[in-house]
Amino acid sequence: MLLTVFNILFVIVAIAMIALILMQRGAGAAAGSGFGGGASATVFGARGSSNFLSKATKWLAISFFAITLFMAWYAMHRANPNALDMDLGVMGGQVPTVPVEGAPATPVAPPAPADATVPTAPAADGAVPAAPPATENSSQESPQPTPQND
Repeated sequence: MLLTVFNILFVIVAIAMIALILMQRGAGAAAGSGFGGGASATVFGARGSSNFLSKATKWLAISFFAITLFMAWYAMHRANPNALDMDLGVMGGQVPTVPVEGAPATPVAPPAPADATVPTAPAADGAVPAAPPATENSSQESPQPTPQND
């Protein structure tokens, strides 16, 4: 409910900021004063609109950023109220800082069996195995080329 109210307020402030920024005069606005640009002095006072619009834009920008930060904070804490007490699974387990007496500091591999049950590879003498002998088979003879007629 609270986040919905702040979302609506957020959109209203954003639209008001856009409108106020578009109503302000730019740096080259003096060239347009010949076409009726001086009429804004009567609406906003003797000093014109620059003072009112700039102050209103400043306060809308401050409120825009404040609402943004509050909504982000509120959404984070509402989604995860116990952020510090999260269960991180295996990564969350604490590693003991002091090793237990009698336990090795690093894991040790089990000793190799006394009898050699693993077969050894034959010694490499550098010889390449020979290709199997080719057998002559009449069914696999290469076909004879046929003469072509010109």
